Amino acid sequence: MDVNDFDFELPDRLIAQTPLVDRTASRLMVLNKETGEVQHRQFRQIIDELNAGDMIVLNDTRVLPARLIGVKEDTGASIEVLLLKETGSDEWETLVKPAKRVKIGTIVTFGDGRLTAECIDIMEQGGRKFKFSYAGIFYEILDALGQMPLPPYITESLDDQSRYQTVFAKERGSAAAPTAGLHFTEEILQAIKDKGVGIEFITLHVGLGTFRPVSVDTIENHTMHAEYYQVSESTANAINETKANGGNIIAIGTTSARTLETIATLNDGKIVASSGWTSIFIYPGYEFSILDGMLTNFHLPKSTLIMLISALATREHVLAAYNEAVKENYRFFSFGDAMFIKPSKK
Repeated sequence: MDVNDFDFELPDRLIAQTPLVDRTASRLMVLNKETGEVQHRQFRQIIDELNAGDMIVLNDTRVLPARLIGVKEDTGASIEVLLLKETGSDEWETLVKPAKRVKIGTIVTFGDGRLTAECIDIMEQGGRKFKFSYAGIFYEILDALGQMPLPPYITESLDDQSRYQTVFAKERGSAAAPTAGLHFTEEILQAIKDKGVGIEFITLHVGLGTFRPVSVDTIENHTMHAEYYQVSESTANAINETKANGGNIIAIGTTSARTLETIATLNDGKIVASSGWTSIFIYPGYEFSILDGMLTNFHLPKSTLIMLISALATREHVLAAYNEAVKENYRFFSFGDAMFIKPSKK
């Protein structure tokens, strides 16, 4: 399948640079995955699209303020360090700019010496491994000194870092937010629960690979990045019970979708308590094992994310809906509007 089959024209002016003041004020496009019909709603009307007995599954990962600006101890040159993955006690794989200035043994300090890092290894594609030294609790220092690693298409600064965090964020570890969840408030979640809709949480730590473009011409040749997930026994049991009772399982975001499908495909359509790494690549032709519907933001042209939702609602319906979204000036990407792909009627 050709990557260009998932292309569409997107004016730069539709890329949302800042979040709305009210999380629930986004627009909501409702897409019937069977007919391709779309309806234009407001996000707070998502409650009307859910039915008692259904279940929504959200990703409770917490974004690390993983972008650190420091100086080389010997020269005072400015160095940007982006934390990617903790590999050992106070050791992290990172991306560095400018990488050529950082050799093994280079020491970088942050916050007037509150945090110090020594380069201990050089990795592929310009990555560096650092050993950090500090007094106190690392994550408290990171909260004080770090910045949110906003996606590359967002060029404006974020005044309130909590707006790149869901209200239910809990498990530290993401390099990016599960953006479909950014629309929810505690009030909307309570209203959904009051309607008789189940709410469960899984964890998938989003990696920077989610922003990596597809660089091959044929999507079957694309290699997906791996991301860590975990699902509890109580959540697994609740999802399986909902499914057995005829309820719809609705993923909030592509990260929840990938986690659920990873586990279900390994367990004959069931969810089991588990943790591990997933590199599942979902595109048209994929047969879903557990998922019935999805809430998601509007994605980049030719991205693995638009391929995923095209597997659920067909490429033709998704691209037609996206063209309608452009025509109607929907806001795209992390701080943009949302699309609800409705489950089929049972």
